[in-house]
Amino acid sequence: MTFRKLLHLPVALKSPLAGEAVPVVAAEIFAPDPAWLGMPATVLFCLPGGGMNRNYFNLVLGDDASYSFAQHMVRQGCIVVTIDPLGVGDSTRPCDGYALQPEILAEANARAVEQVLEALRSGTLFEGWPALPDIVGIGVAHSVGGMLTILQQVNFASFDALALFGFSCSGLPQALKPEERQLAGGAGEARADLVRLARARFDNAYPEVVSSQQGRELFGKARVDRSAVEALAPARDRLLALAATLAIFPGNIAPECAAIDVPLFLALGDLDFCGPPHDIPASFPKSPDVTLLVLPETGHTHFIFPSRMKLFQRFCDWARMAVAARPAVQSVTESARLGAS
Repeated sequence: MTFRKLLHLPVALKSPLAGEAVPVVAAEIFAPDPAWLGMPATVLFCLPGGGMNRNYFNLVLGDDASYSFAQHMVRQGCIVVTIDPLGVGDSTRPCDGYALQPEILAEANARAVEQVLEALRSGTLFEGWPALPDIVGIGVAHSVGGMLTILQQVNFASFDALALFGFSCSGLPQALKPEERQLAGGAGEARADLVRLARARFDNAYPEVVSSQQGRELFGKARVDRSAVEALAPARDRLLALAATLAIFPGNIAPECAAIDVPLFLALGDLDFCGPPHDIPASFPKSPDVTLLVLPETGHTHFIFPSRMKLFQRFCDWARMAVAARPAVQSVTESARLGAS
């Protein structure tokens, strides 16, 4: 039996968005019967990349759920929480999308994660569920979602470990405009002037990605079955202009990557556009355990390629080891509570 629930979580931000009520983050929960949960319970908080919503982690086509990361992980005894960041999917889309600085998005996600963890700890998330006082939280993210998850971890210590799919801080230098290439401070100057740069790059704060362009970026040079493309359709969404702009700058969040001090799982396709995969672990010098998986014949959207089954299995193996190796000094829920104070 799979338990499933869609939550709309109010997130009170330290700096409220002008002209907006308290924004809401949508989070969908997938969980096995409590009897199948590991001890401690493992909760995967999943954040999609640019141009995608939370459905990216639950790709289903008819009766075929082989593309679904969420359903595969539930069968392994994990609780999966898929999240729409502000401006995407069923979460609040502020009128002023240029107010959604990456740090604001990360804060909202942290507040949502904190609420889900507390509901699980107290046994109030699903009727009849026991309290789960001991929880291991793993942040799982794709592409730009990885950037937001790293910002969240550095500022709120939400997770015991991180798994980043299709992420690096190498940016997309080939996509920079001439003015952007001339920024003397590089990524640092871009972060300080992000709104102006985003306005110059996009015609609105929630730009729509052209299908042909998105296809080239998502699939790379790999061939993808028509059914896989159809499965991906419900996950497509608009971009968040500020986050997308920052993501293209080389070294975009390099200082935050260097501060990550939890176990880390990195998965890249060999046809991805994140730079040489074997160079990426060097961005995380403080992580005590970095695992790198390079998937063959795989573009940027890993779940729609045949290699996804290898990814799912390797991730499961890594997650079990990360849970077993977790320091017993402080739980993720306590860390999140401290970060929120």
